[in-house]
Amino acid sequence: MKELRQKLGSMEYDGLITGLNPPVRVDGGTIAKLEAPAVLKRGTLLGKGEDGLLTVYGGTGTPDCILCDDTEVGAAEDVPVDVYAAGCFDPEKVTVAEGYTITQADKDKLRAYSIIFKAASAAE
Repeated sequence: MKELRQKLGSMEYDGLITGLNPPVRVDGGTIAKLEAPAVLKRGTLLGKGEDGLLTVYGGTGTPDCILCDDTEVGAAEDVPVDVYAAGCFDPEKVTVAEGYTITQADKDKLRAYSIIFKAASAAE
């Protein structure tokens, strides 16, 4: 008899996504090459420059999306990536450029893209 149930995989809840509304929407983008290779972590807030390339958001450019997966970015080429273009995220799990803190103005700009921030509820 054919097996009708099987475990396909598993994942650990990391707390980045904290709600169902607005619905999570995944899109594609391109991260600009870096001066020195680095691994950008899932949950990194990315800003879009005038050239359309994404960089780690640090207050300049326009906050645009959130990185879906850990991604190695080198110094030689721009890197295509999957990004969250909409959804509800825990602000404590979102990373920005070193020394920068997300402002209310940033949150307002992101809300226009249906990216909102809400802290995760404690599990009961």
